[in-house]
Amino acid sequence: MIDWPIGIAALILLLLSGMPIAFALTLIGVAGTASIIGMKPSMALLGQTFFDNGRSYTLTVMPLFLLMGNFVVQSGIARELYDSANAWLRHRKGGLALATVAACGGFSSVCGSSLATAATMSKIALPSMRRFGYPDSLATASIAAGGTLGILIPPSVILVFYGIMTQQNIGKLFMAGILPGIIGILGYAIAVMISVKFLKVDLPTEEKLPLKDRILALKGTAGAILLFVFVMGGIYLGIFTPTESAGMGAFGAFVLAILSGRLKFSDLGDILYSTAKTTAMMFFILFGALTFTNYVNLSGMTGDIQQALTVFGDGPYATIIAILIIYLLLGCVLEGLSMITLTVPIFYPIVAAQGFDLIWFGIFVVVITEVSYITPPVGMNAFVLNTVVRDVSLRTIFSGLLPFVAMDLVRIALLIAVPAVALFIPSMM
Repeated sequence: MIDWPIGIAALILLLLSGMPIAFALTLIGVAGTASIIGMKPSMALLGQTFFDNGRSYTLTVMPLFLLMGNFVVQSGIARELYDSANAWLRHRKGGLALATVAACGGFSSVCGSSLATAATMSKIALPSMRRFGYPDSLATASIAAGGTLGILIPPSVILVFYGIMTQQNIGKLFMAGILPGIIGILGYAIAVMISVKFLKVDLPTEEKLPLKDRILALKGTAGAILLFVFVMGGIYLGIFTPTESAGMGAFGAFVLAILSGRLKFSDLGDILYSTAKTTAMMFFILFGALTFTNYVNLSGMTGDIQQALTVFGDGPYATIIAILIIYLLLGCVLEGLSMITLTVPIFYPIVAAQGFDLIWFGIFVVVITEVSYITPPVGMNAFVLNTVVRDVSLRTIFSGLLPFVAMDLVRIALLIAVPAVALFIPSMM
């Protein structure tokens, strides 16, 4: 039998060697399981895991929401959201950065991807902020931090991942992400104001628009709002299952892209190919994680780690704080999706045994994962910005992100202290 510490060490070595996370999880899962129950049963279990999940109706939610996000990116909604937010905030100090955060939140509600949100908004918001003399640290940080909302505000592919791994209701997970997402937008707005005050930069402001003009500016957001209400409202009211809502959302985004005039017939092939490619990658990662979960369950890893966490105290909140510390440390060296697939199979049985709601834990994990997207040395959103704006160093981007990371830590503390922040809306379904 391969003891689980050896299995974890081998997994980390494979990841450090550059092996894709999907293959590393599958290899260690099969090898570890084979050392316990034998190679033949282990291979049978591997085949069953891939076959049963590959034909799962529930999993069709993932490619459909990815397709929805790709159509949304093509439709140009991001530009309209940014212009609408700017119309309301242009007269305030740091108004363009505030508009960027608000637009990122709105775009996240119909996109579902952190990296796509950051990459799209960087092309729209950054030129405006640079033209008006915003420091590069503030301009890039507001985009990188705002982009992280893409994995929390529904529809979120990461939440779908978590729901399938832990067998939780995906619709309730989506609903649970709404309030923490709104709090995240408000927290990032506070971070912008702190940055403006701390940098002591005399940022230009524009004349406040009349109320009539500001209301007219919201016309551009109608498509995004209708799509979000259509998809999430259908889930909340029980009209759609999450899978059905994904199909309806993909169709709605397709219609928006056509009405925008930006979708050409020649673009369809690229969009469908991109969706299929990303879906295949995510399926392999998910199936690898489920294979690794089989090893976790058979090896007794969960019980041993739960016993080890008692070093931080015996109470349930001591366990949560210990898990929080582990996640913050892992976030410095692992990309978000890799971190979730590696740790959720280990931690969710421990958290459930302590009496915590697994819907709440899903939001808790995703918010911590948001932090990993903007902290060095593996802050993926910071790297996205660095590739778009090559004349701005990573050091500058990360230095501007400090107030935003602080706001995320406040949000995590609020989630721990007041679980209803995540559970209120799901409880009303």
